[in-house]
Amino acid sequence: MSHRLIPANDNALPLHVIESSDLTHWLGTQPDDIANWVRTNGFKGNLGEALMVPSTGGKPLMALAGYGSAQARARGRFALAAAAGKLPEGCYRVASGLPEAARSHETLGWLLAGYRFDRYRDGKARDRQLVVPEGVDKTEIETIAAGEALTRDLINTPAADMGPDQLEQAARDLAEQHGAQIEVITGDDLLEQNFPMIHAVGRAAAAAPRLIDMEWGDTGPHLTLVGKGVCFDTGGLNIKPGNSMALMKKDMGGAATVLGLAQMIMTLGLKLRLRVLIPAVENSISGNAMRPGDILTSRKGLTVEINNTDAEGRLVLADALALAAEDAPDLLVSMATLTGAARVAVGPDLAPFFTDDDGAALALAAGAGRVADPIWRMPFHAPYEADIEPDIADLDNAPGGGFAGAITAALFLRRFAGEGRYVHWDIYGWQPKAAPGRPKGGVGQGARALLDALPALLKL
Repeated sequence: MSHRLIPANDNALPLHVIESSDLTHWLGTQPDDIANWVRTNGFKGNLGEALMVPSTGGKPLMALAGYGSAQARARGRFALAAAAGKLPEGCYRVASGLPEAARSHETLGWLLAGYRFDRYRDGKARDRQLVVPEGVDKTEIETIAAGEALTRDLINTPAADMGPDQLEQAARDLAEQHGAQIEVITGDDLLEQNFPMIHAVGRAAAAAPRLIDMEWGDTGPHLTLVGKGVCFDTGGLNIKPGNSMALMKKDMGGAATVLGLAQMIMTLGLKLRLRVLIPAVENSISGNAMRPGDILTSRKGLTVEINNTDAEGRLVLADALALAAEDAPDLLVSMATLTGAARVAVGPDLAPFFTDDDGAALALAAGAGRVADPIWRMPFHAPYEADIEPDIADLDNAPGGGFAGAITAALFLRRFAGEGRYVHWDIYGWQPKAAPGRPKGGVGQGARALLDALPALLKL
């Protein structure tokens, strides 16, 4: 499918979106030959069903997409996309049946369903174009789809082709496209400029660690996005087992998500000042790798005992968050594929977030509902603060016990985020099996909800 909507087209095939409970009524409005064709082919209007209806001459006359029931739609997202993937290549226009309140997110689902990661193989995907439905903001929907495609491409690319060097280049390309300023601190310069934990995590890899710093816009409220850019995570000296390492190309999913969101913000021209910080590293193994038991001194001056080198994401984020907090942004957001505990808590489909700001949480929840980007608020539970305080340093990067791992990681990060409004996301960044609008592979989470909530969060 195309990532673009097309204007009104007389050659576009009418597409009727039909709820299962409305099928009998709809058939009653059609000529007998059409009604008989639909019944003969067993079309019931169930979610994900699709049917082409021919004219008496055998050419396509219309297409039908099953919209199921409200109960069936509540169990998933992007119901129209479930049927769209079964339609033949062609150009379609929604002729009836799609509720006005659902048009925007169903149109987005159609575009997202067209995503294909084809960098490493040939083959032309079938192109199913959609005429922009009435009432849908074409620019906004296309912009969101393009930002999501960028996120997916970055996550899906293997670490051999998406290491710290290539992630930096992706950020530079984005900055050039939108006239943003970008600076990158690399290698031992991280030590000289006081980013010791970013350096410690990435120094064992062949590609030097770095901090990517992009800024755009000169008026309006100040938004800073911090994305975890661990381009591959072996676990360091606490090496992961092979099955846990298989998906670690996605450990830069936070960086990919904030870059996709930044592209959306800049393309839409939102009236704000945007800063994007990405600590880009590979957590690797060599003679100079950080060790369990080491104590690092962070940019903020807090000391951190390393009890597990596989809890590295919070270390690189901590230095970046400390830098971000020095500017006192109006809203500071971190996004990271941070803990397995978050996946155990809410599974792969929900994006958990942490904030102390009830108003921000309500705005994000409302945005998530509008754009079909499910999220769930988790607590900064203060009684667990003691769990991240070891005996010989200020903080512990991997407290023992096995409980509340997502919360203790979030509490660790909060120590570096300053006193302003802060939202931390512990995302998965991966679609484990194909679903409507979400092919298997890398996926953005939380970005659409945050984009939709920005006017409320920043009074834009």
